[in-house]
Amino acid sequence: MNPLLKFILKLASSPKIDMQEDYGWIRKAQSLFSKRSQHKYDFVDKEIYSLDGQHEIPVRIFEPKEKRFSESIIYIHGGGWVIGNIDTYTSTCANISNELGRTLYSIDYRLAPEHPYPQGLNDCLQAVLFLQSYLDNEWILMGDSAGGNLCSAISLKLRDNQLKAPHKQVLIYPVTYWDHTRTSPFRSIIRNGYDYGLTIKKISEYMEMYEPDEDKRKSPYIAPLMATNLSHQPDTLILSAEFDPLRDEGEAYGHALKDAGNKVLIERIKDSVHGFITYPPYVEPTHKAFEIMRGFLD
Repeated sequence: MNPLLKFILKLASSPKIDMQEDYGWIRKAQSLFSKRSQHKYDFVDKEIYSLDGQHEIPVRIFEPKEKRFSESIIYIHGGGWVIGNIDTYTSTCANISNELGRTLYSIDYRLAPEHPYPQGLNDCLQAVLFLQSYLDNEWILMGDSAGGNLCSAISLKLRDNQLKAPHKQVLIYPVTYWDHTRTSPFRSIIRNGYDYGLTIKKISEYMEMYEPDEDKRKSPYIAPLMATNLSHQPDTLILSAEFDPLRDEGEAYGHALKDAGNKVLIERIKDSVHGFITYPPYVEPTHKAFEIMRGFLD
């Protein structure tokens, strides 16, 4: 790994950062930086009403510079269910739309701790149900980190309620398990959980804000690896990062889907860390990820 990047990641891994206390100023910093770059991109903003009609769910629509495929992408952003929004993911979603040649719909769901589970999940599910009724073609469900977790939960809910599933799903370093302490069964939690930006301390703090009750975190809609039935899921691409604490649980979910009879491709991006999908598309890990995505989707 590049020594400078490793040094920066080490600084970002400081145990002094407490997500439960610091998430507010982190949101403000993200918003400040994202506003500066939005003028570079073309998009259209729409709103979908929640199921109870009490609030709106923003959706940002990106059209690729060269549209090569009719199927659309519904994207759910990461951020530990606590930070991130459609503004902070504007450049990422524009890059995905352009690189994959498809229209992309980015969902802006409510965040914890103000809106803990299942409120964010309900927003995403409602938006997906509306969009799939609106789209006249096949669609792809895609998300990174907590967004990949939400995608997994939505695919399970769609099956459990006998509703239309996505044509394919792409889960980028998803959260799939409920325990991110030293008692986790996954080796990458310990090996990669201290020095690479996303630490097991941060993941645990995100989890506590999303669902404070540890027993409830074992629900398959929070920890899809806990599902007793993973059959009838969409064709799935799992992308993991070599130095990500979530690497092993994401790959384990891919193997569990495969064991349940689904078509699954699992690819580990070498020399990469959690969050690489937000990098510019010419950076090697992101470039490789798009290459794999095109092979899987096209």
